[in-house]
Amino acid sequence: MVAEAQEHLTESTGPATPDNWMYPPEDGWTYDQVRELVLPYAWELLGGKIVVRGATKWWHDLVRDELYYRLRSARREPFAVNTERWIKLDERNAPRPDVVVFDKRGLDVQTLDCIPAEKVALAIEVVSPGSRSEDRILKPGLYAAAGIENFWRVERSEEGLPEVHEFWLDEEAAVYVPATARKVHTAKLAVDEPFPVEIDLRGLVEA
Repeated sequence: MVAEAQEHLTESTGPATPDNWMYPPEDGWTYDQVRELVLPYAWELLGGKIVVRGATKWWHDLVRDELYYRLRSARREPFAVNTERWIKLDERNAPRPDVVVFDKRGLDVQTLDCIPAEKVALAIEVVSPGSRSEDRILKPGLYAAAGIENFWRVERSEEGLPEVHEFWLDEEAAVYVPATARKVHTAKLAVDEPFPVEIDLRGLVEA
């Protein structure tokens, strides 16, 4: 088993494949090494490691999709909205936020596989039980370090309703700070950045 792992490590200086992706090089995978990787499950690149995205619940997917529809309906030029699209933060970090709003100027959206970090205006993570640490700590830290100005973290309340924690980037410190004194949006989300939009949060999960 050890010999097999060492063999994979030796081979992993080339592109990642379905056979060697779990054995990253000493310095970790780069995006160029993994961009053509095809696996039977969703994944993202974090810290040079290919991290498999766990299965999500119906609530998570419903909130993600409804936020996408609301933002897409309200968007203004030059913005576009996508779900689970890779963002290239640097050579060894390409996470896939649940929803991303980006400036599409200069990008070919018909063939786009990965959004440059400098084009991203808003990243949204809907917290899942299996990815709490990534959604609450790791990925927001990476987004802030890359200069992404707006971040929303969506939590499920005890009543099963979405709560949006809205953050703005403190550019000097390269960390996120709460965007409002209330810190958490519950019944309604009303924001001006990256474009004006009002969202009935209860309506995301109730017909």
